[in-house]
Amino acid sequence: MKYLFLLKIPTFSALRFQNANAPLIEELIFFHDHIITALIIITVIVSYNIISIITNLNIDKTSTESQSLEIFWTVAPTLVLIFIGIPSIRILYILDEVYSPLISIKINGHQWYWSYEFTNFQNIEFDSFMLRQQTNQTNIIRLLDVDTRLIIPFNTQIRCLLTAADVLHAWTIPRLGVKADAIPGRLNQINFIVNRPGLYLGQCSEICGANHSFMPIIIEAISPEAFIKWTKTQ
Repeated sequence: MKYLFLLKIPTFSALRFQNANAPLIEELIFFHDHIITALIIITVIVSYNIISIITNLNIDKTSTESQSLEIFWTVAPTLVLIFIGIPSIRILYILDEVYSPLISIKINGHQWYWSYEFTNFQNIEFDSFMLRQQTNQTNIIRLLDVDTRLIIPFNTQIRCLLTAADVLHAWTIPRLGVKADAIPGRLNQINFIVNRPGLYLGQCSEICGANHSFMPIIIEAISPEAFIKWTKTQ
């Protein structure tokens, strides 16, 4: 399978984020580590004070009626919120910013498959269904492979317009930091860029019915030259 060597299939032992392959997920991982650092510092300080109070039987009034301690417990949470809030607001702007996309793709969620339409090209639209693995078939990723992949060029700004034909769906690609609801009668917009070629797996992340878990997504990122050749064959 082409680009299979670049594909890291999710496993039960993977407790962290999948390998980042887009600027958005890199920023989100950085923000995650930023928050974890703040939580560890807060946990250590609070735990130290609790243990000190429990082990110290001779508690004086400065531990229970200290004005300076009250000021500290008031100012410290404010500083923590600023420490977390500023990078959070920055990432929110990055996620919503539109950077002159070169390709626009309309994505329509159905029960239980995805439809894609390239609005910049004529007559390039298709449905994507999950492939069911047959006996002794090893070239299919179980419950995550599709019959028609979404082909895009890497290092190219992509805009996706999402909607749904029936119920709520959610189009999610973890390695690209992309997740947006597909809502009937409404268009949602997401933008992303892929850093390198490869296969990027995702699934519907909104409970949408009996076969909700059988709506996989596969993006295949290829070179711009190969993408142009692909569009000419459609």
